[in-house]
Amino acid sequence: MTSASGSEPVQGTYPGGRGGPVEYGETSSAALTTAAFAGVMLIMVSVFQILQGIAATAAGTVYVTGAEYVFQLDVSTWGWIHIVVGALALATGIGVLATQTWAYVLGIVLAAISCLTNFAFIPYYPIWSLVVIAFDVAVIWALSTLIANRR
Repeated sequence: MTSASGSEPVQGTYPGGRGGPVEYGETSSAALTTAAFAGVMLIMVSVFQILQGIAATAAGTVYVTGAEYVFQLDVSTWGWIHIVVGALALATGIGVLATQTWAYVLGIVLAAISCLTNFAFIPYYPIWSLVVIAFDVAVIWALSTLIANRR
């Protein structure tokens, strides 16, 4: 947004009451970079989730069931849970890359759900579940940063 003359930025205050110039209406390269990172990471996590789900449903011998665990479900049930979460995250990741605000919020929710499902899946495939959780945390951070910088 510019002043009446069209060439000078509108003056405002920074969040928290600190004074200084603020330019509205332009998207910074940092915000675009964060959005691209979040979108690509969410799509990567969704592909990992879908592949993890396909492996669990296609062949029961890919994952080994170990000690008793509180969240013990059939491996194929976990596979379908991962496929559904992955498909939703894939669509949301595309929405993030298209800079849709709804996708930012839904991406955080789906990454949190992905963290929970992978935490419960740790007894079946511990290292891979922890890797996906780390990617989910990166998605949550990137989307939260993006939402915070949009204000």
